[in-house]
Amino acid sequence: MMAASLLRRDKKATAAHLKVDLSRTDNSSGVRQLQELLDVVLNPETPAADTEALDWCKCLIAGGEGFEEFCKTVRSYDNATLCGLVWTANFVAYRCRTCGISPCMSLCAECFNNGDHTGHDFNMFRSQAGGACDCGDSNVMRETGFCRRHRLRTGENVPSIPRDLLLMSEMVLPRFILCIIQYLRDGYIESDTSTERDLQKVLQHLEPQISFLEELTKMGGAMRTVLTKILTNQQTFKELSMGKEENLFANKNYDKYLSALKNSGLVSVEEKAQGANADVAVGAEGGAGAMVLLGNAAPASPDESNKEEDQDAGQSVGQRKRVKLSSSTKDPCIIESLKHKCFLEELLFWTIKYEFPQKMVTFLLNMLPDQDYKITFTKTFVQHYAFIMKTLMKSHESDTMSNRIVHISVQLFSNEELARHVTEECQLLDIMVTVLLYMMESCLIKSELQDEENSRHVVVNCSEALLKNNTYWPLVSDFINILSHQSVAKKFLEDHSLLMLWMSFVSFFQGMNLNKRELNEHVEFESQTYYAAFAAELEACAQPMWGLLTHCKVKETQEYTKTVVRYCLETLQIWFDAIGFNDEPAPNQVTFHLPLHRYYAMFLSKAVKCQGLDLDSLLPDQEMLMKIMVHPLQIQASLSEIHSNMWVRNGLQIKGQAMTYVQSHFCNSMIDPDIYLLQVCASRLDPDYFISSVFERFKVVDLLTMASQHQNAALDSEQERPMLEGALTFLVILTSLRVHLGMTDDEILRAEMVSQLCMNDRTHSALLDLIPENPNPKSGIVPGSCSFEEMLSAVADFKAPVFEPGGSMQQGMYTPKAEVWEKEFDPIMVVLRTVYRRDVQSAMDRYSAFLKQSGLHTGNPWPPYKERTALHPCYKGLTKLLHCKTLHIVIFTLLYKVWMDHQNMSEHVLCMVMYLIELGLDNQDQDNKQEEEPCIEEHCHDSWFPGTNLLSNLHHVINFVRVRVPETAPEVKREAPPSTSTEASSYGQNLREAQVFSLVAERRRKFQEIINRSNTEAAQVVRPKSSSTRWVPPGTPPQLVTEILEIRESMLSLLIKLHQKLSSKQNYLSPSWLDDMDTSRHTHGDGITAIERILTKAAARSCQIKRSIQDICGKTCPPVPPKKNSPSDKKTMDKDERRQRARERQQKLLAEFASRQKSFMETAMDVESPETEAAMDLGASEVMESEVLYDCVICGQSGPSTEDRPTGLVVLLQASSVLGHRCKNQEAKKLPTSDEEHIYAADTCGVSHDVVLTLMQRFFKDSSCLQSVSIGWDGGVYVQTCGHTLHIDCHKSYMESLRNDQVLQGFSVDKGEFTCPLCRQFANSVLPCRPGRGTDAGAWHSPSNKKTLVLVKEVGDLQERLALFPTESNLTKEMELVIKDVKNTTQRKYMDYGKNPGSPDNDFLFMYSVARTNLELELVHRGGNLCSGGASAAAKRSCLNQLFHVLAMHMRLYSIDSAYNPWTKLTQVIERREADDFDDDETPEVPMLFRDIPSLLIIFVLTMPQPLRKEHFTCVVKMLYNLQFTQALAALSTKFSPEERQAWSTSGALKKNAANAETSFEALLSHVISELSKDKSVYKVNAEETSMLMSGVWSPLSIEFSLQQLCLPFLRLSCLLQHHLYGDTLTGCLEEEEFPSLAVCLGLLASAPQPSNNAHSASCLQWAADAFDLVTQWCAEVTGLSQMQAEQSLTLLVQEPEWAAPRLLQLPDNYNVIFQYYHRKACTACKKVPKDPALCLVCGAFVCLKGLCCKQQGICECVLHSQHCGAATGIFLLINASVIIIIRGHRFCLWGSVYLDAHGEEDRDLRRGKPLFLCEERYRVLEQQWVSHTFDHINKRWGPHYNGL
Repeated sequence: MMAASLLRRDKKATAAHLKVDLSRTDNSSGVRQLQELLDVVLNPETPAADTEALDWCKCLIAGGEGFEEFCKTVRSYDNATLCGLVWTANFVAYRCRTCGISPCMSLCAECFNNGDHTGHDFNMFRSQAGGACDCGDSNVMRETGFCRRHRLRTGENVPSIPRDLLLMSEMVLPRFILCIIQYLRDGYIESDTSTERDLQKVLQHLEPQISFLEELTKMGGAMRTVLTKILTNQQTFKELSMGKEENLFANKNYDKYLSALKNSGLVSVEEKAQGANADVAVGAEGGAGAMVLLGNAAPASPDESNKEEDQDAGQSVGQRKRVKLSSSTKDPCIIESLKHKCFLEELLFWTIKYEFPQKMVTFLLNMLPDQDYKITFTKTFVQHYAFIMKTLMKSHESDTMSNRIVHISVQLFSNEELARHVTEECQLLDIMVTVLLYMMESCLIKSELQDEENSRHVVVNCSEALLKNNTYWPLVSDFINILSHQSVAKKFLEDHSLLMLWMSFVSFFQGMNLNKRELNEHVEFESQTYYAAFAAELEACAQPMWGLLTHCKVKETQEYTKTVVRYCLETLQIWFDAIGFNDEPAPNQVTFHLPLHRYYAMFLSKAVKCQGLDLDSLLPDQEMLMKIMVHPLQIQASLSEIHSNMWVRNGLQIKGQAMTYVQSHFCNSMIDPDIYLLQVCASRLDPDYFISSVFERFKVVDLLTMASQHQNAALDSEQERPMLEGALTFLVILTSLRVHLGMTDDEILRAEMVSQLCMNDRTHSALLDLIPENPNPKSGIVPGSCSFEEMLSAVADFKAPVFEPGGSMQQGMYTPKAEVWEKEFDPIMVVLRTVYRRDVQSAMDRYSAFLKQSGLHTGNPWPPYKERTALHPCYKGLTKLLHCKTLHIVIFTLLYKVWMDHQNMSEHVLCMVMYLIELGLDNQDQDNKQEEEPCIEEHCHDSWFPGTNLLSNLHHVINFVRVRVPETAPEVKREAPPSTSTEASSYGQNLREAQVFSLVAERRRKFQEIINRSNTEAAQVVRPKSSSTRWVPPGTPPQLVTEILEIRESMLSLLIKLHQKLSSKQNYLSPSWLDDMDTSRHTHGDGITAIERILTKAAARSCQIKRSIQDICGKTCPPVPPKKNSPSDKKTMDKDERRQRARERQQKLLAEFASRQKSFMETAMDVESPETEAAMDLGASEVMESEVLYDCVICGQSGPSTEDRPTGLVVLLQASSVLGHRCKNQEAKKLPTSDEEHIYAADTCGVSHDVVLTLMQRFFKDSSCLQSVSIGWDGGVYVQTCGHTLHIDCHKSYMESLRNDQVLQGFSVDKGEFTCPLCRQFANSVLPCRPGRGTDAGAWHSPSNKKTLVLVKEVGDLQERLALFPTESNLTKEMELVIKDVKNTTQRKYMDYGKNPGSPDNDFLFMYSVARTNLELELVHRGGNLCSGGASAAAKRSCLNQLFHVLAMHMRLYSIDSAYNPWTKLTQVIERREADDFDDDETPEVPMLFRDIPSLLIIFVLTMPQPLRKEHFTCVVKMLYNLQFTQALAALSTKFSPEERQAWSTSGALKKNAANAETSFEALLSHVISELSKDKSVYKVNAEETSMLMSGVWSPLSIEFSLQQLCLPFLRLSCLLQHHLYGDTLTGCLEEEEFPSLAVCLGLLASAPQPSNNAHSASCLQWAADAFDLVTQWCAEVTGLSQMQAEQSLTLLVQEPEWAAPRLLQLPDNYNVIFQYYHRKACTACKKVPKDPALCLVCGAFVCLKGLCCKQQGICECVLHSQHCGAATGIFLLINASVIIIIRGHRFCLWGSVYLDAHGEEDRDLRRGKPLFLCEERYRVLEQQWVSHTFDHINKRWGPHYNGL
C-alpha cells in the first residue's frame, strides 16, 4: 500500500526521497519501496501508449532534479573516445579512402569537416542502409584522419563519476527494459495470423519508450556503462524474466516467449520429429555428391532431417534436396533452438522477430562505443545468425530488412580484432557457411545440363524470389567482409571440412540458368532471370573468391592454394559424374555460369604468378583437362553464335547475357578466368586435338575445304562467315592474350586503360567504372589506386569541357596520346573488352583517323599487330598451337579460299589468318628442333606437311588435294580421264599423292590416343553411337563425290599472290624487293603492308624462305592464275571498276547535298549562327522595294502578303520578367549560404516601377496614370522570330496535321505550339506582315525642310484625325487573333493595373508596353547601349516592325480625348484660366514632369495614322526631348544642396536674356529651380539629408555629364524605334560619343560637334513655344499638387532610368558550401527538411521540388514560383542533384550542371560525391540563355511537368 501513497505524491519529491533512502548503507526499505512503486508504475498490462510510466521513470532516474539537468550532469562525465553517431538511410556521410583501413569506413559530416582531409581521396555519399561514424576508432581508420574532438584521448581527463549519480538508473532501468520486453512478447502473434500492420502497431505504441532508451545512450559513456551492465547481467535476467508465480499475466507472457523461441533453430521442431522416419531412399542418389562431401554418410540421426516435404509440387524435382548439415559442425546452437541468458539476447531476438524496427536498431548500435557491450552484442548477433536468415527469407519487406541487418553487421565485422575473436569463440565461419548453404537449399532444382533425364546435379533456381530479389545479399556481404581479414581467411583456408562445404555451396551455382537454343518458334516469354544469375555468381561466388585470393599472395601460403585447387578438382569430378558427362557437350545448350572452373583457374593463376608454384603439380591428368576445357570453350563458341544471330529465337535476353559476361564489372570474374583456363588446357593438351576441337565447336569444319562449294550440316550460309571469323578471332585471343600469362599488374592496368580510351574518349568516372577492378573488398579501389592517376596521365591527354555551338554540354574527357595510338593500340584487347560490337568499329575508325592525320597511312588500315609480353615459362606450351599441322592446313586452306574468292571469305578472315601466321613467326617453338618419334600408323595429316614448324611449312608446296564436293560443283570433271599413257600414269600418281583433310577424324583419333595413354581401362569411355554419325551431312541431294584438285601452291606463294591481288598490280614485288625494304614503315597499314611485313619477318628468320620468295617473285612467266580463276578474276576487275564508279557518283551527290545545305543555312536565321547575315533584313528591305515578297516555307511559293492571303512571320511569344530583375548595381547579388546573409528585392527594376505606379494611382486620375508609365517589366511579352515566313492558311493546315500526328512531341499543339517547318525552331504564333505599299515610300521617307511649328501642327492634326475602322479582311482577323495570343501569353495580374480591370485604358497600357518591353530587351541584348551599332544577333531575330503595325492597328481603335492629349501640353502654353476651371474634388492628371517619356513616344507613334512620315516622327522625338531635358534638370536640381541650388539659380538667371537662353542649360536650370521652389516646394524635404549625400561640388562639366546620362535612355529607345520603323542604320561609336552620335541620328543635332567632348545636351533643344513658359507650366503642375507630400513628389520626379544588365545570382565556388547549408534547411511552409530542395537562381528563393507540403490548388512550389518570379520561366538548382532545371510555361527540361569536379565532369545526383567547383563558362552560358530568351531553342529535351515540380 505504500506504493499507493507514493504515487499520490509529487513525482520529483518522491524521487528525491527514495534516492536518499537508497543511498544509505542499509537501503533495504528504500529498495522495497522502489520495487513496489515500480510494480504499479511499470505494469505491462496498462497500454503502452500511456506516458505516465515514462514520466515516472524520468523523474526516478534523475533522482529529484530536472531530467534535462540530469542529462547535462551525466554528459560531463562522458569518457567516450569514439564518435559512434548512428545514422539511417539517406543520411549524407563521407568516406575517405586515404584514412580508411576498412573499405566500409565512414564519417559523419561534422567529424569530416573537423578533420583535415585536404588532398585525400574522399567522397560524400548518401547512405543506402544506414551506418555509424568511425571517428576515433583506430581499428577501422588511421588516427591522422580523426577530427579535433576525437583526436584527444578525452577519456583521460574526465573526472570519475560520483557513485550516487547513477544509483537510481541502476535500480529502475532493469524494470523498464523488462517492461519493454513484456510488451514485445505480448504484442507478437505468430506470423500466419498476424499481419505486418499488427506488428507495426505494437511498435508505434512503444515508440516513446524506445526513444527514451536511445536518449539514454546519447548521454555518453557513463550511462552506456550502466546500460551494458543491465543488458548483459545474467542474474537480473533470471530473476525478472520468468514472471512471479502469483502474476498470471507475467506467466502467460513468458509462455508466449517460449513458443516464439521454439522454431528459432535451423531445423524446426516438426522437422526433427519426421526426421527419424524420413524416407532416405529418394535422397540417397540425389544428394549423394553433397553428402559425401559433408563426410556424413551415416543414416540420418533423429535430430537432423534429411528430407523436407515440399508443398510446392510444381517444382521440376519432386522434392527439393536438403543437403545434410554436417555433424562435424561444432556448434549445435545453429541447429537447436535458441536459449537466452540475458536481456540483450532477448532484445535482439525480438528485434529480429519484428523485422528490425529502425528505432531498435539505432538503440542497439548507439551502445557500440562501449567495448564490453560490443563484444557481448557481437556474440549474441552471431548466435542469432541462423534465426536472422530464417526471418529474412519469410519477410515481405526483405529489402528494408536486408539494409537494417547490414547496418548492424558492418559495424561488427569490419573490425578485424572482433571478427577474429568471434571466429575463434563462436564458430562464426561454420555458422555463416552453414546458414548460406541452408538458405540456398531452399531453392534448388534439378540441373538439365548435358543429360536431362539422369542428371543428379542440382542448381539454384534463378527465378526464385530469393535470387531475384537478392535476399541472400546481407549474408554474403557479411561473409565477404569477414574474409577480408587475414586472420579469419587463414582459419577458413585451414579448415578442410569448411572448404568442402563451401565448394558444395559453389557447385549449386555451377551450370545455373541454362539456355537452350530455340530452333523453331520464337520464345514466348523472355525471362529476365539472367540478371539474378549473374549477380549471384558475382556476389556469392566470385567476391568471396577474390577475398580469399588476397591472402594467397606469398610463398608462405602455397599450402592453402594447393588445398583449394585439390578440392576444386574433386568437386569438378563429382560434377562431371553428376551431369553424366563424357566427352561431347550436349548440342544447343549453354550456361555462362561455371564458378568451379573459375575458382580453379584463378587459384592456378595466383599460384604461378605470386607463389612460385609449378603449374604441372596442380594440374590433373589429360583426360580431366579435356573435360575441363569443354564448357568454357562452349561458352566462347556460343558467344560467336549469339553474335551471328543463331539464338535470335531466344529473344533479346540472350544478347544481354553475352554482353554481361564481358562487361567491365564481370569480365575478370568470368571471361578472363575462362580464357585463362583454356590457355592452360591448350598449353598441356595435344595441339592438333585442341585446334580441331575449336573448329568443331564453332561448327565451321565443313567450311574448311579446298572446294568452292560444300554442305554445312550445322550452319546456314549467312552464319558461316561470322562463325569462321569468331573461331579465328578466338584463336588469336587465345594465343596472344597475356593477362594471366606474364603481365604485371601495371601492364594490365595500362592495357585495359588504352583499350577503353581507344574505343571512345572517356570521362574520368567512366574510365574508373570501365576498368575491371580486382573486386577484392579490401582494396575498395582499383589495384594500386595511386598508379591509376599516374597511368592515366601517361597514356591520355585531358580535354577540358567545352560547349558546342548548339549549347550541348561537354564533359571533361580523356583522349589517347598520339604515341599510344602509334605503339600501344591493341585491337585484340579491344575485341575482348567490347560490350557492343560497334565499339570495335569505333576504335578502328579513330585509329584510321589518327593515321590519316599524322600522315602514317591514308587508306583503310588493318588492325595493327602488336608485340606481346613474353610468356611465363609455365605456359610455353601455348606456342605449340601455332606450330601444329592442323592449324597450318587450316591456314593454307583459308589463304587458298580467299585468293580464289570462295564465298563467305572476308577481309577479317584474311586479317586473322595473317595475325596467326605472324604470331607463329614471332613465337618460335624451341623444343621442336628434332621431329617426334616416327609414328607407326599413317596419319592422314602427316602427308600434308613434313614437320610442325611454321617456318619450314611456309614454303612447302602442296600439289593435289582430294575433296568431297557436291556433284553440281564446278570442280567436278565432266570429261573422261586423259587417254595417253603418260598422262594416265601421272593421273594415277596424283590419286595416291592427293592430300585428304578431315578435322573430325583427326580429333577422334587424338582423343582415343590420349585416353589410351592416360588410363588402361579405356573401355570406360564408350562413345555414344550417335556422335560418330552426327557429323556426316544429311544425305540431301546433290550427292557428294570425291574429286582431286590440282593446287601446286605453298603458303608463301599464296601470300605473294594475295599481295598482287590486293595491290591489283601485276609483278609488284620484284625479286630484289626484300633487300631494299625498310622495316620501320611496316607497323601501320593495310593488308598489303601486313603481307610485306610477314614476308620480311619470315625471310629474316630463314634463308631458305628468302630464296623461295625471290624464286616466286622472279618467275618470269606471267602470273596467270589457274584457269578456273579467270572468270572470277574478271569479276574482281569489274568489281573494282564498279566500286570506283559508285564512289564517284557518291562524291557528286554529296557535293550537291552540301551546297544545298549551305544555301539553306544562309537563309535560315538560326539562333546558333549569329554570323550568317539575314537574307531578309526585316525593316530596311521592306520599305525600299516597291512590294515586299515573302517565301512561304510550307508551300514554297513566293509572293507579297495581301489582305485576303496574308503571310506571317513564325514567332515565339513568351512572358518575361528579365527586365524586372535588373538592379542598379553592376555586381550580381550573392546567394546566401548562412543564416546571416539575405537577398532584398526592393532595389529591382520591377519593384521600383510598381512603387511609382501605385503612388501615382493614389493621387491622379487613373486613365492618365495608365498612360504615364510602362508596365511589362515583370511578365512583359517578348516576341522573337526565326525569320521564316509562311502563308497563314498554310500554317493552319500544318497545325491540323500536327494535331493528328500521333508522335509524342515535346510541345502542345493545343496551345498553338509548333516548330518552324524549315529550321525546327520552337514557336507558338504567327505575326501577320502588313501588305507593303511601296509607291509613296520615297515621299514619306525623305526629309523635308518644313519649320518645326508647321510639323508640330501637322502632328497635332494627325492625332485629331479619327481612326477609320479598318475594313474586315483576313488580315485584320489574323491581327486580332495575334493580339489575343499576346494577351494569353502572360498572366492576368501582369495586365490589370487599372482600378477598373478590363477597361480600355488598361488594354491600351498593355499594348504599348509590349512594344516597350521588346525595345528594352533588344537594348539589353545589345549590351545596354547602341555603341556597337549595326544589326546585332538579337536584331536579326527581332520582328518589331511587324509587331508595331499589329499593335498600331489595334491601338487606333482607342482615340485619345483631345482635351487630355499630352501633345498640346508638350507644344503649347495653355491659359491658366482653364486650369482653375475644374473643381477641387476632381483628381488631377499626372503632371508632365512625372510622366515616362519613352512611353509617351510609343503612344504617339502607335496612335497616329500609319505609315508615319519620318519628319513627323522626328518632330515627336524633338518635342519629347524638351520634356526629357526638363525632367533631367528637375531631377538633377533635387540632388543639390540648398546653397548650390541658390548659386545655380542666381548664376543662371543672368543668362536668361541672352540670345541662346532657350538652349542653355544654366538658364533653364535656374528657371526650373525657381519654379519648383514656389507654392509647395519640392525641395522642402529635410535638407540635411541631401547635403549629406552630396559631398562633391557640382561643376558645369559634371552637370553636363549627368544630363546626358539622364537623357540617354530615351535617345537609345527612340533610335532603335527609328531603326525598326525606317530601316535607318545604326552607326557604331565609342561609349563617350554615344550621346552626340544618337542625337545626330535622330536629327536633334545637325552634325556631330568636332571636339567630341563639348557636345552640349542643351544644344539639341528645339522649342515649339516659349521655353520658359512651357517649363513654368510643367513645374506648376507639380507644385500645385495640394494632396502630395514633398517626399512623394520627389520619388516621382527622380526616376533613375539607368539599370544594370540582368544577372543571375553569384554562386560560391565550392558546391559543398551550398549543399551543407541548404540540404538540411527546413521548408518554410511545413518546417520539415524537404526531400528535394531547390533554389531559384534568379532571386534565391528556397523551394521544395515536388513537395506536397507547399502545393497550392494542385500546383507544386517550383512551378508556382516560376510563375511568380519569372512569369513562367524558372531556373532552379536542385540541391541534392547539383543539376539545373528550367521551367518554361507548361514544359521543363534538365539543363545540366554548372558545377564540375576536378576532372571536368558533372556529378548528377551527387552519386560519386567528389568535390565540385563552379564552372564560370557554363554559368555564363546559362545566364546568356536566360537573358536572350533562348532556352526553348537551344535545349532540345523538353517534357510536360503537369504542375508536379
